[in-house]
Amino acid sequence: MTLSVASSKRTTTWARLLVAASLCVFTQPALAADDPADAPKGAAVTVLTAAKSCFSATVEVSGILIPREEVSIRPDRPGLKVAEVMVDAGENVTAGQILARLTPPEGGSLQVQATVAGLVSASSAVIGSLASAKGEALFSIIARSEFEFIGQVPTRDLPKLKVDQPVRVKVIGAGELDGKVKRVASTVEPNSQLGQVVVSITSARRLMSNSYARAIIKTGESCGVAVPLTAVLYSAGGTVVQVVRRQRIETRRVEIGLMSGGRVEVREGLSDGDVIVARAGALLREGDPVRPVMANADAKK
Repeated sequence: MTLSVASSKRTTTWARLLVAASLCVFTQPALAADDPADAPKGAAVTVLTAAKSCFSATVEVSGILIPREEVSIRPDRPGLKVAEVMVDAGENVTAGQILARLTPPEGGSLQVQATVAGLVSASSAVIGSLASAKGEALFSIIARSEFEFIGQVPTRDLPKLKVDQPVRVKVIGAGELDGKVKRVASTVEPNSQLGQVVVSITSARRLMSNSYARAIIKTGESCGVAVPLTAVLYSAGGTVVQVVRRQRIETRRVEIGLMSGGRVEVREGLSDGDVIVARAGALLREGDPVRPVMANADAKK
């Protein structure tokens, strides 16, 4: 009888263990599903922080360089012959420097001097040739080696230009030069509808007449939130940026402004500090879960 009771107790104990084990098997997956760490996650996306920046409003103009002032050098009497040439075209001269020696019919020698300092742009002086006050100039000098940029501006941009606006002039073979708007046309050419702008150039570099150049004229400045152009999506419904909030996509309608260096000004729709998708795409939609990964530039801040 004693053995029977012991056996019954052992049977009951094993039954209880089996029930407990089965409960563990069925309840464990439910606990795992409720664990946030194991919840399903969205795709990883590169994000960055929208920040304030300033943009320059500019007008781009094409044109050429011409001398600001060109002085012609001739003898003051006729019947002279060139005996010696002291300088050639392309040389810089000082005021009063001797350019050539001439001989009159009665003999003797006369000197031709530079009346201004500058760059000799042309010379017709050849030994043995005749020179006179009314003939071709022996020398042409670009006074003080100063040039001006003459550009043609579309009618829509002329009202944006004003005297003394800063200018960057890019000249082939000479690089970038500083300048200022000197004069803006009050009329336009009827056929082309282009108006003229004159820019004074300040440079010690050697320039050449009629060189082609492009000018960027700064007409104003605007400061606001800036984002990369890659963060902006253009659609029939307007311009949008994809913001990440609480690890989900939020689509924002924005109004954009000036652009520069691969970035665009956002005038409305974003705030300084908003986290945005660096490369917005059509595959991301409103409410999609994502795993934001900060871009390198922001991660170092």
